[in-house]
Amino acid sequence: MPSANPDKAAKGSSAGHSSVLLNEAVRFLTEGERSGCFLDATFGGGGHCRALLEAHAANRVIAFDCDPEAIERSAALQQAYEGRLTLHHRNFDELAEVETGPLDGALFDLGLSSYHFDTPERGFSFRFAAPLDMRLNTEEGMTAREFLETADHEALVTAIRNYGEETRWRAVVDAIENARGTERLSDTLQFASLIESVVGQRRVQGRAPIHPATRSFQGIRIAVNRELEVIETALPVAFERLKTGARLVVISFHSLEDRIVKRFFRRMAGRPEHGRDNRPQQDRVVRGRELIRKPLRPSESEIAANPRARSACMRVIEKGELS
Repeated sequence: MPSANPDKAAKGSSAGHSSVLLNEAVRFLTEGERSGCFLDATFGGGGHCRALLEAHAANRVIAFDCDPEAIERSAALQQAYEGRLTLHHRNFDELAEVETGPLDGALFDLGLSSYHFDTPERGFSFRFAAPLDMRLNTEEGMTAREFLETADHEALVTAIRNYGEETRWRAVVDAIENARGTERLSDTLQFASLIESVVGQRRVQGRAPIHPATRSFQGIRIAVNRELEVIETALPVAFERLKTGARLVVISFHSLEDRIVKRFFRRMAGRPEHGRDNRPQQDRVVRGRELIRKPLRPSESEIAANPRARSACMRVIEKGELS
């Protein structure tokens, strides 16, 4: 992710990256003259971070990003808002290890940055030939290729069936296991071709065809970066650090993320977490209030300007007194 362009970043964009639901997120976090110290758990291109800093001269932001290139991109904001932005080169599941003090608001934008998909060498996209990497933090952990070569059968099934929601998961897992030790697991195009050979083309009614490798790429990326685990770890920590009346905003981009967020918010609001949650009301603890019952989605105009926003949804909870 290259250095931010200040002019674009001021509008929620930076060198090709557009922050999704930017105005809506900042409005919920700052309305009613809310100001102070905010958490941006996913710095990314810095669009949400910049908007929070611009919302009030007293605002400070503590940001996290495990991508080394995010540190480089933050330089412009660090200079423009000297002393008001602190960026930690950490995954947000390490929030508990960092002293923040009480927070006046917190934001999690769980979507990958456009930089990840548009930078070929990162290995997230099958639009380019590149080593099969997919790591958000390129300085540690195993690459997607190493995962595919070494993961046991159960881990592959979890990645392809559960995380990727691939209906032909058996065929994909078999193909991966049979391709081990060959070059077919070495780069994005060869791996995408392998998946296509066993999945075939698929269409979604009313939309352009979905590439056969889309779901498997998603599942492997989630597995390599432990994307669902880190959400489950970080949300309770962020909520605990909110001041009474402060808000937690989370933007998700697929159903697996949103399910975790929805259940956590419902639990904090003292509501049933899912259809099988039959606990009596006296066994629930109300810690907050959901400000929107149905997730907020991007407008048609935002989707037209940024098609990658199509799957985004936002949830907001306000912390209350313990009851």
